[in-house]
Amino acid sequence: MLKQNESPYISHVFVCTNDRGGERKSCSDNNSPLIKAKLKDVVHEKGWQGKVRISTSGCMGLCVNGPNVMIYPQRIWFSEVSPDDVDEIVSAIERFMADS
Repeated sequence: MLKQNESPYISHVFVCTNDRGGERKSCSDNNSPLIKAKLKDVVHEKGWQGKVRISTSGCMGLCVNGPNVMIYPQRIWFSEVSPDDVDEIVSAIERFMADS
């Protein structure tokens, strides 16, 4: 039977890792799997497991602006993300954690 629940996470971070195999631009062209891995490492380092979830996302429809990272329920969207931008994303998550 269907159950509706409140999300157990303060922030759920979706990292698009869509790969079109070079046929067209896609988020994985610019190291989005590395971005996701770095974010997961930070979650573990900071002990945020169970509060912050890092998930793979399929295409978000804006590959031209990729890689794309979304944070919910805060409705934050980062585009043109590089692995060097992970600290900025983590800073945003830290603000959400402080507010909870």
